[in-house]
Amino acid sequence: MSLAIIRTRASVGLDAPQVLVEVHLSNGLPGLAIVGLPEAAVKESRERVRSALINSGFEFPARRITLNLAPADLPKEGGRFDLPIALGILVASGQVPGEAVATVECLGELALDGKLRGVTGVLPAALAACDAGHSMILPSRNADEASLAGDLAVHPAGDLLEVVAHLVGQTRIPPYQRTEAPGAQLPQADLAEVRGQHQARRALEIAAAGGHNLLFAGPPGTGKTMLASRLPSILPPLSERECLEVAAIRSVCGLDILERWGQRPFRAPHHTASAVALVGGGSKPRPGEISLAHQGVLFLDELPEFDRKVLEVMREPIESGAIHIARASHHRHYPARFQLVAAMNPCPCGHRGDPRQACKCTPQQVQRYQARLSGPLLDRIDLQIEVPALPPEQLTSVRSGESSTVVRQRVVAARARQQERGVLNAHLPPTPLEAACGLGAPERLWLTEVLTRLNLSARAYHRVLRVALTIADLAGEARVSQPQLMEAIGYRQLDRMMGRG
Repeated sequence: MSLAIIRTRASVGLDAPQVLVEVHLSNGLPGLAIVGLPEAAVKESRERVRSALINSGFEFPARRITLNLAPADLPKEGGRFDLPIALGILVASGQVPGEAVATVECLGELALDGKLRGVTGVLPAALAACDAGHSMILPSRNADEASLAGDLAVHPAGDLLEVVAHLVGQTRIPPYQRTEAPGAQLPQADLAEVRGQHQARRALEIAAAGGHNLLFAGPPGTGKTMLASRLPSILPPLSERECLEVAAIRSVCGLDILERWGQRPFRAPHHTASAVALVGGGSKPRPGEISLAHQGVLFLDELPEFDRKVLEVMREPIESGAIHIARASHHRHYPARFQLVAAMNPCPCGHRGDPRQACKCTPQQVQRYQARLSGPLLDRIDLQIEVPALPPEQLTSVRSGESSTVVRQRVVAARARQQERGVLNAHLPPTPLEAACGLGAPERLWLTEVLTRLNLSARAYHRVLRVALTIADLAGEARVSQPQLMEAIGYRQLDRMMGRG
């Protein structure tokens, strides 16, 4: 047989479109040509495959070999096509029967001695192969990752000889079965370790219950980072579907997908991060920090120290829960439904309003520092909380607050009420939001006066309603009343604490 077709999968964002490796042997001068938009690493596979076949004891055909990676208009990247190319040559040259690969998909990079090396983006490919009803042959290193794809028959191999022995029926590779649950539940920091800061703890609970964005502002050393790092501990565990979404993103980034399996992601990029690092992109587009924080928490410490252009690129993903990267030859879509938690000092020296130490900043320095945060970005942060310095008696107290386990129970109960509406309060559209709040005439009149006095935007108005609805859900109330509205407005403290109001 001089023509062979092997199934494999490309990696395009979080998708894994099928690629057919078509191999044709013909008469002519010996050589190997690869067509179908291969990039440099794919073109170099001809040398890896040649050495792997020879060193594994197979014959490399001394004929003209044409390789087509179909569809031809889909760019092919990486070393994942080495194994299907090698198998295609073996089938086309009659060293492996063609019927053995009829319902098999394979991927993997080949070493010169024929050993298989792991590749990235295996989970999306495994999920797609499972949907197609095919089995999959891949490197042993990727077996754990591929085994997460439901009922997929995964056949892991260490080298090319094992793969061929399996296909010809000489030594079958049994389907891989995991012997333990994916990932270990690693210990998380507990909210009980936080002393004092009752209002900040309350805001953290509201943010967890409704999926709201949160900003802590206050002098250095008051517990802002400590509070933010404990938000994942009071969030509900990920569902199976959410686990796979998070794992797929980590897979295409080459990260360990089993690390903290079932726990919410917590990403904390440094303030020197670029816009591409934050939202994704590059010459070969990859997910950024906001996608790695999908279904979890993105923590931006020292928020005003980030470049303003970097912060502004988050405005659309915060609203839409996704990021669309458009390049001349690439279009990628990545999920980015994250909770933004940020921390900042009130001034460059950090001690404005701090009773422990006098502020040394001039009014112009303070104004320039605060101006690094745009109004539209702050409008998208539902809860803006001051975290003041604690008195010594609270720091030295042996009395601790509620544990994360206790708070999480209330959060889970509040989220259960929101699931009946179909979406978390932070993402509830305006019309169903107002219907769920059920404001009476007195509440509407009072809220109108407050909005006029505080000069809040329409976006801020709806965010106040969302926070108030979450507070009502935590209390088990059927509708929003004036106490919940007052508390929600009290959490928009930024103008007051920064001296703007």
